[in-house]
Amino acid sequence: MSGSRMSIVIFGLSITSSWGNGHATTYRSLVRGLRARGHDFTFFERNVPWYAENRDLPRPRHGRFELYENLEELKERFTEQVEEADLVIVGSYVPQGIAIGEWVTSTARGVTAFYDIDTPVTLAKLDRGEIDYLSKALIPRYHLYLSFTGGPILKRLEREYRSPMARPLYCSVDPDLYYPEEAEPTWSLGYMGTYSLDRQETLDRLLIEPARRWGEGSFVVAGSKYPESLSWPANVDRIEHLPPSRHRAFYNAQRFTLNVTRADMIRAGYSPSVRLFEAAACATPIISDLWPGLETFFKPGEEILLSRSPEETLRTLREIPEETRRAIGLRACDRVLAEHTAVQRAAELERYACEILNRRRPEPEPTTLGRVAS
Repeated sequence: MSGSRMSIVIFGLSITSSWGNGHATTYRSLVRGLRARGHDFTFFERNVPWYAENRDLPRPRHGRFELYENLEELKERFTEQVEEADLVIVGSYVPQGIAIGEWVTSTARGVTAFYDIDTPVTLAKLDRGEIDYLSKALIPRYHLYLSFTGGPILKRLEREYRSPMARPLYCSVDPDLYYPEEAEPTWSLGYMGTYSLDRQETLDRLLIEPARRWGEGSFVVAGSKYPESLSWPANVDRIEHLPPSRHRAFYNAQRFTLNVTRADMIRAGYSPSVRLFEAAACATPIISDLWPGLETFFKPGEEILLSRSPEETLRTLREIPEETRRAIGLRACDRVLAEHTAVQRAAELERYACEILNRRRPEPEPTTLGRVAS
């Protein structure tokens, strides 16, 4: 299959709206990579009110796109397409995800995959019985478990949850959309992310408290769902929602950008955020919290900077020379362009599908040519 055109079907949470989710930018990047490598695909998105009211990409330009209302409509209109596709992917948090997964795995003749953009969160919820898009019984039915998280969790998926094959498919970045621009920085430090209770303490420690202590600095937090009760220092700008079309300018307007990781992702490790790759592609130096496996994506001190406290953040902001700051950003940019682009992710997906097809291919019949008659 490698190098050949595939027909691919993807059921994802959303590709049309990035409001309050990180799935849309991930899928947008992946489908650009798939199209660049010559594949045909259809993306299916459930038509739900929240995303319908907040679509920042109403008609995706890459590939075919379909909105649907429920599983019954999918079965009525698209069973043949699912049946004949070379690869069918069902993503995490898809409404009716268990029912769709059962339908896909019993219908598709090609490779079936579950794409988990939230692997540590998914497994924690699965063990508590608090999940409606995946079941323990469904995991072995998918040929492939694609995970946003790498490292030890992949072996756990195969050993404990009986996935036939678990592989990383990290987020990626499109270098045509994210790149350095010459601009005078507006902010000393910025952060972009939807409000999450388990990230807020780190955000307070690594950005809000430094802002309180350094009145001359300028800071920004972009993201939705932050409680109105939160108190922001006067030198912290707030942006409620930043559409992807403005992400590049946002990164380029920061001297440094902050990466904050969710608690489940820290425990699992090996869980890079798409914001890491986007910022790095813009050559914006990153200050990050610490988590296992970070060094497999960026070299600490050379391509990324780490902070555990307000003091460390402030030391970075106020003491690192400009030449050093720029060099760190450029080294991170080189790393991302070498390893984490959308086209590279699409190529990885091809290799995984090809590996499964090779496993499923029957052994050739033994030949009688060359046998000596008795």
